[in-house]
Amino acid sequence: MTDAEPIAVPIDSAAATAFARCIADGGVAIFPADTVYGLAADPEDATAVSRLNELKLRDPAQPSGVMFFSLRAALTALGDLGPSTRAAVERVLPGPMTLVLPNPGRRFPLACGDRPDRLGIRVPDLPRSLAALTTVSDPVLQSSANLHGGPDPCRLGEVPPAIRAAVDLVLDGGELPGVASTVVDLSRYEDGGEYEVLREGAVPRAELERSLVPWPA
Repeated sequence: MTDAEPIAVPIDSAAATAFARCIADGGVAIFPADTVYGLAADPEDATAVSRLNELKLRDPAQPSGVMFFSLRAALTALGDLGPSTRAAVERVLPGPMTLVLPNPGRRFPLACGDRPDRLGIRVPDLPRSLAALTTVSDPVLQSSANLHGGPDPCRLGEVPPAIRAAVDLVLDGGELPGVASTVVDLSRYEDGGEYEVLREGAVPRAELERSLVPWPA
């Protein structure tokens, strides 16, 4: 950690490589997604995850999302999903949505907070200007780049200065849509198509219903 704010790096293949290296080396980065700016850390690195939570002034018992930069990578990592849940994931992702899924294998426990049996995942639908990030092969633990409870930043200038100065890498994706992901609980979907919208955000409820209801036979 340094006192000087890192220079913001525009998104290209070199930036994607630097981002992946930063996370692999135990760093914390600010990066653009398809919704708002986020903070990223290695989901298996307890020190990095603790640092991310401290930057946000956030209770570590609260769950975070794990973001994959391709749907294939997500489905490979979550190989124990039931067939109906897996089909639902494939229908709605990539997109500006966080899906809370059953986690019988207790994967990524640092992201699960006090509910290790459930895991929130993201696969962003990145615009062309951010497409270089789709080459990042490993997932990241991610949370919005704000102080806990603060507004979601759609520009780098809206990320609190203390957070910008404390991270190891800042990626500049320009202005983002600024609406947080819709959060949908699919943890009980396999046993009857039950789901719950925990937070309505970038994806309207009506659009979700077209994708998730009726439950496929």
